[in-house]
Amino acid sequence: MKTLKYILAGILFGIVMSKSEAISWFRIQEMFRFQSFHMYGIIGTAVILGVISVLVIKRFRIKDSSGHPIVFADKNKPYLRYLIGGLIFGLGWALTGACPGPMFVNLGYGYLAMLVVIVGALAGTYLYGVIKDKLPH
Repeated sequence: MKTLKYILAGILFGIVMSKSEAISWFRIQEMFRFQSFHMYGIIGTAVILGVISVLVIKRFRIKDSSGHPIVFADKNKPYLRYLIGGLIFGLGWALTGACPGPMFVNLGYGYLAMLVVIVGALAGTYLYGVIKDKLPH
């Protein structure tokens, strides 16, 4: 019963993703070809909501579900790793037409080809876990 709220949040996320057409490979391709503002509007809205959420968390010292304070670590490290990671993520997104959230929503919609994408994403995540100590952080 404790995980029911997370299951309901996931279902709501899937509904929002599908109704906003954020899971559509066509919309994603339009974005990468600069042919439509649709996805930029969705992403921009998410960024604005994220900023507002962080401000609210910091201002009211909101705690996580376990009662621990939420702490944002200051990271003054070089941004090259973020550029490289973002480039890899963006290329994968452009080639597959899906980022991690829509992968599972598309699978739920019955697009079984997303299984290949999900296996690739999981394999990449596992590989990172194996070699992360050897990478410059």
